Amino acid sequence: MSRSERPPLRVLPTTLWEYPSQHYDWRDAEGRLHTMQGDKDYAGATPSWVIWQLLMRYTRETDRVVDPFCGSGTTIDVCRSLGRPVKGFDLAPRRPDILKADARKLPLEDQSVDFVFMDPPYSTHIDYSDDPGCIGKLDAGGDDGGRAYYAAMTKAIAEGHRVLKNRRYFALYVSDSWKKKKGAPAGSGAGTFMPIGFELFAIMRKHFVPVDIITVVRQNQKLDKNNWRKTAVEENFYLRGFNYLFIMKKVDDVVQGVGAHGTTPSRPSR
Repeated sequence: MSRSERPPLRVLPTTLWEYPSQHYDWRDAEGRLHTMQGDKDYAGATPSWVIWQLLMRYTRETDRVVDPFCGSGTTIDVCRSLGRPVKGFDLAPRRPDILKADARKLPLEDQSVDFVFMDPPYSTHIDYSDDPGCIGKLDAGGDDGGRAYYAAMTKAIAEGHRVLKNRRYFALYVSDSWKKKKGAPAGSGAGTFMPIGFELFAIMRKHFVPVDIITVVRQNQKLDKNNWRKTAVEENFYLRGFNYLFIMKKVDDVVQGVGAHGTTPSRPSR
């Protein structure tokens, strides 16, 4: 879809999201047209449409937004288009308005933000940083059974809970993963499946009340290439066709595991 054909933004009504383009167009107060959020060449960038949907439903204009895995700055740019105050952190900042910090130890006070968005590494598929402390260097299907990866993500999720105000919202965008077993016979389908989404959901349940789960159809160009599709069939594995978008609410005055089933989270007043 060309830039001139981008459809107008609208809030999606179902739990199945298929975004029409990676970015959207918007004009600032001076009438200048902005056609991109983040960096189009950044591997693993979050679709800006996804972040826009979340902010429209779960934040107000004065709400402070934080992204601890800010990458190329997509969340910052979406917040600016909507007039939301924002701070983005990353171990390897790619531009001056992204602050250097580890998602497991944010330089923020307790209960100081209104919305937390995370799009963390999904195991080791992308080389995000040379920093040895990068969570993206931890294998969710490694020899340790993924313990180091999930321990790191447990700390990051707990940190998100710490800085978030009570009765406010947290969202995490993630995909499961699979890797072929070395030396496996062709067509055997032998490999390691990493249910990263389910594992992180279980961790989040210890801190938050679930609001909903969105399935976001992946628009990865690899999925449309015949050679990738042919290989997936011949080798008996699946290409990842969707991401999870978990939406949670911090409700510290409700007993987790009990109130989670009996409480219907409300949308923020506008």
